[in-house]
Amino acid sequence: MRTTPLCLLFMATALPVPAQPQSVPESEIWDLSNLYATPEAWTAAKDRIAAAIPQLTAYRGSLGTNAATMRTAFDAIYTLRKDLEMLQVYAGLKSDEDTRVSENLARTQLADQLAVEFSRAVSFVDPEILSLGDEKVRSFLAQEPGLAPYRFDLENTLRQRPHTLGDEAEGVLSASGLVRGAPGDIYGILANADVPWPTVKLSDGTEALLDQSGYAKYRAVQNRADRKLVFDTFWGVFQTYERTFGTTLYGKINGDEFYARVRKYPTALAAALAPNNVPDRVYRTLIAEVNASLPTLHRYFKLRGRMLGVDQPRYYDIYPPLVKLDRQFPVGEARDLTLAAVAPLGPDYQARLNEGFSARWMHTYPQPGKRSGAYMNGGAYDAHPYLLLNYNDDYESVSTLAHEWGHAMHSRLTDSAQPYPTSQYATFTAEIASVVNEVLLLEHMLKQANNDDERLYYLGTALEGMRGTFYRQTMFAEFELAIHEVVEKGGSLTGQELTVIYGDLLRRYHGHSDGVLIIDEPYTREWAYIPHFYRDFYVYQYATSMAAANMFADRILGGEPGAVDAYLGLLKAGGSDHPYQLVLARGVDLATSAPYRSTAARMNLIMDRIETILAQRGK
Repeated sequence: MRTTPLCLLFMATALPVPAQPQSVPESEIWDLSNLYATPEAWTAAKDRIAAAIPQLTAYRGSLGTNAATMRTAFDAIYTLRKDLEMLQVYAGLKSDEDTRVSENLARTQLADQLAVEFSRAVSFVDPEILSLGDEKVRSFLAQEPGLAPYRFDLENTLRQRPHTLGDEAEGVLSASGLVRGAPGDIYGILANADVPWPTVKLSDGTEALLDQSGYAKYRAVQNRADRKLVFDTFWGVFQTYERTFGTTLYGKINGDEFYARVRKYPTALAAALAPNNVPDRVYRTLIAEVNASLPTLHRYFKLRGRMLGVDQPRYYDIYPPLVKLDRQFPVGEARDLTLAAVAPLGPDYQARLNEGFSARWMHTYPQPGKRSGAYMNGGAYDAHPYLLLNYNDDYESVSTLAHEWGHAMHSRLTDSAQPYPTSQYATFTAEIASVVNEVLLLEHMLKQANNDDERLYYLGTALEGMRGTFYRQTMFAEFELAIHEVVEKGGSLTGQELTVIYGDLLRRYHGHSDGVLIIDEPYTREWAYIPHFYRDFYVYQYATSMAAANMFADRILGGEPGAVDAYLGLLKAGGSDHPYQLVLARGVDLATSAPYRSTAARMNLIMDRIETILAQRGK
């Protein structure tokens, strides 16, 4: 039983913050009073939790007394964990409203410190459960119905017996959490605050600040020379700091290797997959199948070059939209479009979604100091999900809204069907819910599009989403595996060596040697830009989730009997079983080639639809 609190925070692609509206209606600002009525109420709850954490150690040595005592201990531990997660949710949301407010940052730090204290206080649980033996634990489960909500966690603890240490060692590992996270913290400060980002003048006279959000914005400009200038300048900064970023990432990898060795796993990959019991073959099958389907990705790059009028596409030609859509989407229309798009999931799903739309669960528009990007936080079990957007009245904002509300509905359905101990689902299943919503939205938009230009825009957006999620995230996963294997074999990893490894992958995935899309040398330092590498073996789940989501969506849209019930059953299952097993039980095996080949086939089908429209135009 891993008892460290973890808020359910699912990030969409980080987006540049657009200009803020003149005024923000109160209805578009989330209401945090369902968590705590006032900041003072949060402080009072924090003090109460801080006082309660040390009291949990009173249960040390008592878990094997009898089934009733075990239930009493688990009730106390999980109740406090639930309260602590609500504390973390409020602190995080308040901080993201305005990152400039020091009091908000202080709350997040206090909550994180309490999370470490909590983890340390209950570190005795796993070793003590294991000392009781499988037979006694299962006899307690049979004797005490009140232990039923904890059955999965107890069984999971027994499963991880070979990798669970003694009481004292578990306490030390729990206390080391903040230390292991230090390389990522250093990376975040360096990449987002300390690096002196340059400003360039674009061909239209725009003075463009190329920090991370500026790069995300200006890499998609229409003028090709401007795009090259943006790329050359931005990646030149990472070349300057290549050694430093290499040191932080090497430190992170060493932390992963240390953790794997201490817990007696053969590799860091095995250690990362073990908590969710994901088979190693899922990770490796994904990489193998995506590599086998690279001709599909290369077809997309050739089509992109054709539509942009570029004979020899280069890396800076990936981001501009294939077709411009001159249409605004007010947030009210985005809600209506999303509601209509999810109609295949049934009236109950629509009603639950509309309930959320009608309440103040979302912080919709950009404001000064507000965090960029978009996410859903479903960590407050006794309240409801909260969503942060930076809505900008464009189609990307509509798609992001549908994506994040897919997450919110997942949390809502899980919380309505599961007790708190099995309500926390893994990223492995989380992204399925968001991608299904995106697929349903695409099909709805294609049906109601006014002309072929609009259809081309939606189809092109879908292609870019599949490139970024299915292929790009798998490339990241392959890079992660490669650099960990270097360290496992006793090798070193300087910034320069990381650039060589990443550059080889980048060029292979993009067909550089075949002239499909040229990767210039400065751009091979892109690895230093990716924050996901500081979360060990995390990104592959975006690609596996997209593959599963496409299969579920195809079955739902095709009217396959039982498809909707199977999909909604997955969402309601939450964390009641290991995520791979939950998906497998609904007919999708992510350890086989079928889901990945289906995703490549869907991408080819979208390109077929684009080429049909182009052929009708004589292009």
